[in-house]
Amino acid sequence: MAEEYEFELVFALPEGEHDAFALSDAVFEAGFEDALVGTGVAGLLGVELETEGDDAESVILNAARALIKTLPVGTTLREIRPDLVSLADVAEKLEVRRQSLQQRKMPLPTAGGLYRIDELLEVLAAAVEPQAGRRRPRYNLMAAMKWFRAGEAARRINAQLTMMEIDSATIERTPRAKHEDASVVSL
Repeated sequence: MAEEYEFELVFALPEGEHDAFALSDAVFEAGFEDALVGTGVAGLLGVELETEGDDAESVILNAARALIKTLPVGTTLREIRPDLVSLADVAEKLEVRRQSLQQRKMPLPTAGGLYRIDELLEVLAAAVEPQAGRRRPRYNLMAAMKWFRAGEAARRINAQLTMMEIDSATIERTPRAKHEDASVVSL
């Protein structure tokens, strides 16, 4: 059954000047008319999408492939978000103040005050379960589920990009990754 996912693709642009309107047009040409396009950091392009499909990883990779074909030659996929998130990011998605999350037991941050999104989801989902003697949180977990659902896949894809199992220029599995996948199956 198709589910909705919300995520951001961050691309590194090739050196040189890039017209923000031309980049936006390229995103729309790829079929993402409702995308939010960010060009505020020189050399980077952020594309926030809400799309649906059967599994988050396929949805994210298919969107990245469609975009990379319309973006300037030499563009590479740098990262997928959400992966590591701040409490401020989470609070915004949950429609609460950051302080309300700080009052709850949270997993340990990974680095620089950032948390793994899937670990946060576990804690937040448990917090909405009724518990004797405790107030239920007032955050809107359902409003953020599209975003949380994309998080685990974003972490996996970012790891594969880092390990060069996915080519950041073509968004295809590298021969090394295909070979490793085959050797795992044969065990």
